[in-house]
Amino acid sequence: MRLNQPAPIEKHPLELVTQERPQPESGQILVRVRACGVCRTDLHTVEGEIVPPEYPRTIGHQIVGIVETVGDDVDNWEPGDRVGIPWLHRACGACVHCKSGFENLCERAEFTGFHVDGGYAEWALADARYSLPLPKSPDVVVLAPLLCAGIIGYRSLHRSDLKPGERLGLVGFGASAHLAIQVAMHWGCEVYVFTRSEGHRRLARELGAAWVGGIQDQAPALLDRAVLFAPVGDLVPLILEKLRPGGTLAINAITMSPIPAMDYDLIYGERTLRSVANATLQDGIEFMQLADEISFEVSTVQYALQDANQALIDLKESRIDGAGVLIP
Repeated sequence: MRLNQPAPIEKHPLELVTQERPQPESGQILVRVRACGVCRTDLHTVEGEIVPPEYPRTIGHQIVGIVETVGDDVDNWEPGDRVGIPWLHRACGACVHCKSGFENLCERAEFTGFHVDGGYAEWALADARYSLPLPKSPDVVVLAPLLCAGIIGYRSLHRSDLKPGERLGLVGFGASAHLAIQVAMHWGCEVYVFTRSEGHRRLARELGAAWVGGIQDQAPALLDRAVLFAPVGDLVPLILEKLRPGGTLAINAITMSPIPAMDYDLIYGERTLRSVANATLQDGIEFMQLADEISFEVSTVQYALQDANQALIDLKESRIDGAGVLIP
């Protein structure tokens, strides 16, 4: 499903095309795509809120597949291996960020489905060094959302400074949040969920949220930490009102509407406001290991590859409870 030019998703800008099967170069693996998760970053790309360096582009970066062939200088993958391809395609490895374990901030980093073609396809190429070994038990449909929604949610919890046993607020309850709540509860945290969708509220309760409501509602207690998943800047001061002194709000969004002017009192008291930018290779490795410990309940809606436009429309309209997954 190829994006030639950005446009509102309602205009169905993704087009089904036939291309030659790509061949791996040195350091690459060719992967037969078995499933690809649908992410809000895909929607931002399709609608032009973030702009890849060139068109056309095949989007998609939550890829579960089988290694078909390997290029030269690849010694950690073999044909037949099950593999995950995440958002981070590769980084330079030499800058100050890469050397300090923050390759997610590398200025020369490349991202799957943005700088290089991604997983809305039958085949995908990946850098062997940044591809992830997967847990053995879950089905490919269950695994796909873990490759971004899961990993970035995991990083967001860490960047929110969440500690075991603390009270966490999740604002917005889509694919990433419905996995993050399970990690937080695994760590013994109490979780409050703020969301408008009745379907999302129902899912939050089923997954063990201690309280569920809207952002305008009065929660039972102040939050120690919070993660904002909705790309809506107007929500930031409303969340800070619910955060205790010394607490942290992490914003998990690659782009969002402007944050309005707000009273200093909302940030005073050593509250921290922090963005979450991409994820590191180590985040992916750790989260996949955690997936062996936690039997994630992953709510999915499956779509045929050619229905990718509809999947993104449903995502935009909050009609997916959990995660959408494309099946080639």
